[in-house]
Amino acid sequence: MSSGSVLLLGGRSDIGGELAARLVAGREVVLAARDASTLDDVARRMRAAGATSVYRLEFNATDLDRHRAVVEQAIRLAGTPAYAIIAFGVLGDQRRAEHDEAHAVHITTVDYTAQVSVLTVLADLLTGAATVGRPATIVAFSSVAGWRARRANYVYGSTKAGLDAFCQGLADRLHGGPVRLITARPGFVIGRMTEGMEPAPMSVTSSEVADAIVGEIRSQERQGRVRCTTLWIPRRLEVLARVMRLVPRPVWRRMPR
Repeated sequence: MSSGSVLLLGGRSDIGGELAARLVAGREVVLAARDASTLDDVARRMRAAGATSVYRLEFNATDLDRHRAVVEQAIRLAGTPAYAIIAFGVLGDQRRAEHDEAHAVHITTVDYTAQVSVLTVLADLLTGAATVGRPATIVAFSSVAGWRARRANYVYGSTKAGLDAFCQGLADRLHGGPVRLITARPGFVIGRMTEGMEPAPMSVTSSEVADAIVGEIRSQERQGRVRCTTLWIPRRLEVLARVMRLVPRPVWRRMPR
């Protein structure tokens, strides 16, 4: 059996499920989500992908005081994660958030504050448990939406900007140790969260995002490296993002999502 488990925080996430399914063969997996009893389909998929055991935990992103306890319980159930995937989040309703401060705070709590909390817990616990010969990988999801906030989704975009900055600092903290942080910066992801929305240029699917992350992990494993990195998905999106910085503000404020 392979060493280390897979922890998926956000058990219903399209991207998280795709990524976990590519990593669980021969491993135990812990699915953490609200109403964890409803994760039957996800659990079956993990078993079909080769997971040796599947556990479920109740996890509410907004219950910040419980984050450490949830991760510690996951470790007791399945052992220290070889891969910890932070895939929970909400897109929210920008128009509602402009008038409903509680909704704006909910978006920022789930997409930024809770992410910072979980990342801090994971970095703390995994750094203490991982070794050079048995490294651990944490995956977090930023977005091109955080590269430059747009009028059409600035609440969500602001959370991704903050999370991205936090991840860059955390990556520097982890540098040289046995824990790698992979920060994914995808463009528009076609899936349940964006259902009904017009795809943006260079849109990707959840499968394409998962493939890019796994490709980076496998490349590092082949080279015997443990390196924190940020992935633009697709890679050519980085060129577009740099152009975005140059668009004059009067033009930018009229840009769609």
